[in-house]
Amino acid sequence: MYQCCIFDLDGTIINTIHSLAYSISLTMEHFGYGPIDEDHTKKFVGDGFKKLVERALIYSGDDNLSHYEEALAFYEDTFEKNCLYKVEPYEGMKELLTFLKGKGIKIGVLTNKGHERAVECVEAVYGKGFFDLITGEGNGVKTKPDPSGAFMTAEYFHAKPSECLYFGDTNTDMRTGINAGMDTAAVTWGFRDRAELEAFHPRYIINHPSEIKYVFE
Repeated sequence: MYQCCIFDLDGTIINTIHSLAYSISLTMEHFGYGPIDEDHTKKFVGDGFKKLVERALIYSGDDNLSHYEEALAFYEDTFEKNCLYKVEPYEGMKELLTFLKGKGIKIGVLTNKGHERAVECVEAVYGKGFFDLITGEGNGVKTKPDPSGAFMTAEYFHAKPSECLYFGDTNTDMRTGINAGMDTAAVTWGFRDRAELEAFHPRYIINHPSEIKYVFE
């Protein structure tokens, strides 16, 4: 039986694509490039903001990443101001999380979003203290798919990796779960398509949060 559930943030518990696309577009436009649409933003995110900026610059034509360092600083400042832009929970997610809490299951967030922005975003949507633990990039936590953050979360909850279920919407999340020795639940409502997720043979593939409840009943 699972003792804890660990959730990715962007594309899993919160739809943040508007804030991400808006912020990266403002960044690219600052350096004379065109905006990044949401479809491309979905492909560029998932591995931390540094990779997002790198991929956006290359896509925009800056193959040598001549603006990289400046763009990182500009994006960080821009995203700090706009990280809550049109963010919203996915349908049925709060109900699932409330259900899990009622079953005594610990719930945590593990994300490649910077820690301060992650806490701000999660608390804005779900309220302060709703999750038992929120862990973002920084403070010595390595970027997923490195499993150290997942191990740290399991240890915090006094749970073995085999007692944790990891939820995510990208190949990065699937690899994180595999690297940590945790069962994975792939969610299809996020930023990547089903085929990308199926390639990693997750224990569960769900199209709506309610579809996983039976595992805990």
